[in-house]
Order: sequence, then C-alpha cells, then structure tokens
Amino acid sequence: MNGGNMKNVLILGANGQIAQWVVKTLAKHQDIEQTLFIRNPEKVTGEEPANAKVVIGNVLNKKLLQQAMSDQDIVYANLAGEDLEIQAKSIIAAMQKAGVKRLIFVLSLGIYDEIPGKFGEWNDAIIGEPLKYYRRTADIIEASGLDYTILRPAWLTDEDEDEDEVDYELTNKGELFKGTVVSRKSVADLISAIIDVPVRHVGANLGVNKPNTDGDKPAFM
Repeated sequence: MNGGNMKNVLILGANGQIAQWVVKTLAKHQDIEQTLFIRNPEKVTGEEPANAKVVIGNVLNKKLLQQAMSDQDIVYANLAGEDLEIQAKSIIAAMQKAGVKRLIFVLSLGIYDEIPGKFGEWNDAIIGEPLKYYRRTADIIEASGLDYTILRPAWLTDEDEDEDEVDYELTNKGELFKGTVVSRKSVADLISAIIDVPVRHVGANLGVNKPNTDGDKPAFM
C-alpha cells in the first residue's frame, strides 16, 4: 500500500455500467487512487476522474495485468464473456503473484438454483448456458484463498428513474434469492461501501435485490 492511508483500487471492466457508478463514487474520495482497466480504447472518454488512471488492455494479457496489479489493495472485477472462467483464473494468478488479497467480483443470480418458483424457471430459461460458467467462475474464486466477495445481483434496472435509487437487501449463499430486480446504482453503492471498509463481507457470496420486487419475472420485461 502506498504511503499514508491511500487506498489503491484496480477496476477491471471499468467501462461497465455498474463500474461507472463506482468510479464516480470513488472520485469523491481523496484517499483513493483508481486504476481503470478498459478493454476498448474507444470507451475512454477523457473525462475520467482526477484520482483515476487508465490502462487499456485485456485481463488475459498477463504481463499488462501484472503491471496494473502492482501496489493495488483491492481488485473489483465487473467482467463478462464466455471466457469468464479463464479471465478469473488470470486475475487470481496475478493477484497471488502481486500479493493482493481483496477481490470483489460481480457474477449472476441463479447460479446455485437459489431462485424460487416461476421467476427461477424464467431466469434459467433466459440466461441459460452462461449460468454454468458463472457458477464455475464462482467456484474458482471461492477456492482461490483470496479475501473475496462475490455479488449476484438481480436483474438490473435500466429505467432512468430507478438508476438514482439506492435500495437493496442481501441474501447469503445457501439462502433463497429474494426479489427480481435491483438498480445498478444500488449494486455500485454496495461495492463502494466494501471498498471503503474492505473488511466488510469478506468471504461472502451475496445475492443483491431491491426489497419487495418479488414476481414471476422482472416488471420491466
């Protein structure tokens, strides 16, 4: 860790919609330095916060990832793709090599058949095959020996009026999932809170939903 109480945070997939909310929140923290790992150079806006530096590249580029991992305190990954397991293995290996312990990783609801009733059936049908690689990725993270937090958000709301809303509840692994939706800003608020106090939710695997949104499928579908 750098001098004083400065906290260094590496954000993988920093251009994702949840990650963008996190970046905005962390921009207000003078004791945080952000490294934004972005795959597509066209997604760099030039309006990144003063406390952020940008690295263009893919997490499968081991050398580049290793360089970005140097001096980091926390890694937050918001990634997707059929090669998610391979990405996760690359991240874990780089963290272990750099001696970075704290990992926050966003995956998907439904990977443990934890969603009850009609909504569970609907979710399985809509997400389908990717649930398997999200599940395998979770298993890899849990076996990594790192101080991880896995998040399994409900369906993310796109409506503008919901985006500014922070309202969520958590379920643990092994508990039935609640609700159907959650705002991106709510998930980002949880991630920012963990970054702020990294001992929160260590070793936890959490479902994240907006209270009282139970139904057979998300209301916006």
